[in-house]
This record gives sequence, C-alpha cells and structure tokens, in this order.
Amino acid sequence: MIFMDYLVIVIITFISGVVGTGLGGIIGAVLKRDSNKMVSLLLSFAAGIMLAVVCFDLMSKPIEMMNNGTIPPLTPLIVVAAVIVGYGVVYLLNLFIDKRTNHEVKHIDENHPSTADNLDELIHADHYQTHKNSKSNLFIAGLVMMSAIALHNLPEGMVIGASYATADVMKTLFSGSGFILAIVIGLHNVPEGMAVSVPLISGGMSKPKAILLTALSGLPTVFGALLGFALGEISDIMLVLSLGFASGAMLYVVFGELLPESILMWRSKLPAFAIFVGVIVGFLLVMF
Repeated sequence: MIFMDYLVIVIITFISGVVGTGLGGIIGAVLKRDSNKMVSLLLSFAAGIMLAVVCFDLMSKPIEMMNNGTIPPLTPLIVVAAVIVGYGVVYLLNLFIDKRTNHEVKHIDENHPSTADNLDELIHADHYQTHKNSKSNLFIAGLVMMSAIALHNLPEGMVIGASYATADVMKTLFSGSGFILAIVIGLHNVPEGMAVSVPLISGGMSKPKAILLTALSGLPTVFGALLGFALGEISDIMLVLSLGFASGAMLYVVFGELLPESILMWRSKLPAFAIFVGVIVGFLLVMF
C-alpha cells in the first residue's frame, strides 16, 4: 500500500511539474503575446486558491492535532518557525533567480523592473528584441532560468507531498488538498515554463529540444513531493514541520510572485476579484 501511495504521488506531481512546465514551454513557443489580461486573471485565481488551501487546510491541521492531544501545546510556535523558514527558503531561491537572470540579461534596468508588468517581460520574450544580435546571451539566460526554476520547483513539490501525508492518499486522491495544490501549482508552472522556453528558442535552440528541457525543469517537483510525503510519514512533529514549511513556501508564491505580477500586468479591480473568487473556490474544494 505504501508503494502505491508513492507511485500515485509520483504520477500526480509529474503531471503538475513536468507536464505543467512543459505546457508553458509549448505555449511560449507558439503564443501570440497579447494575453496580459488573461494571464493576470489566471495568476490571481491561482493565488486565491493557494491562499485558501494554506489557511483553511494546511495551517489548520496542526491546530486539529493539538486539540486531539497528538502533539504538544507549544506546537503553534514550531509551526510559525517552519512557516518562516519555508517563506525564507523560497524567497532566497527567487532572489537567486532574479540575480542570475538580471546579470545575464543586461536590459533589465529601471525601465524593465524585476517584477514584470507585461507578459513579454514575465516570459522574457522581450529579451529577443534587445538581444536579437547576441543569441549566446539569450541561450545562457535560458539555461540559467531553467536551472533556477528546477531548484525552485523542489519546495513546491514538498507542498504537495506534505499535503498528501495528512490523509489516506488513495481516499483523497482526487479530492484532498494535495490534489488541489497539484492542479494550482501546475497552473503556476505554465508561465514559468514560458520563461524558460522563450529565451532558449530565441537563443537558437530548436523548439522541440527547448520544450523538452523546459519540461525537465519541472522534474524536481516529483522529488520534492516524495521528500515532503516521507517526512510527514515519520512522526506527527515532522508532519507539522512539513506542513509549516509548505505553508510558508506557498505564502511566498502567493504574496511574492503571483499577486504582484497579476496586479501589475492588469491595473484594475478584476485581478483582486479573481483572487476573491479563487479563495471562495479553494474553500469549497477544501470543505467538500
């Protein structure tokens, strides 16, 4: 039964990580880049669902366990510490991504901020316009982005694995928070895949090869999920730590990535409304 649990988690996270990122690579290769509003709403909606799952499911599990007497009363302090660590780790990974890509792609300056307000900037399509006579720079930027996003996908996979560790995997396969997060992280991986494939293709790599490498950058999601699930199975305290780390990682993704990008890409009230809808949908998914 344990083997089946791990197999299911591998399949789910493979779809979320590899297929989601690979789909982004395909879209980046063929997309007509006039979809700022659509991407803004998609990111906002995904952020709302993530926020709901963190608040109504991941963070509530330690409270339930404490009330049941399975963990010590001081556990909330441990949870807070784990949340801070999770938030900090993903923040540092994203800082690394920004530093490396800004270093390689010279045109990101006061006119091209690190936080994108345009789909072309978000997926690095505008790099081609600035570096069209220097394809080697684009190619290097794509490789750096691919490596950084691969590293970034590891804690995201831990989120899915830790979520599945809170319940029977087979019973919550298509209904638990782990499955919900797998879908949402898969959606979140789409623009990340676009950010990898566009500079690789613009730098001279063939589209099939660029899409394959982009998809492979999502593979660490699987390893992260196995790690998160294994840690959660060790003991109740390890499960609490895994859930806290996962919550912190997701809170950074929501407040440090998705919301700033979506609001800057479409300066209106509709992204905020999409967040609201996402929270409501996420709450309903968690409850039912």
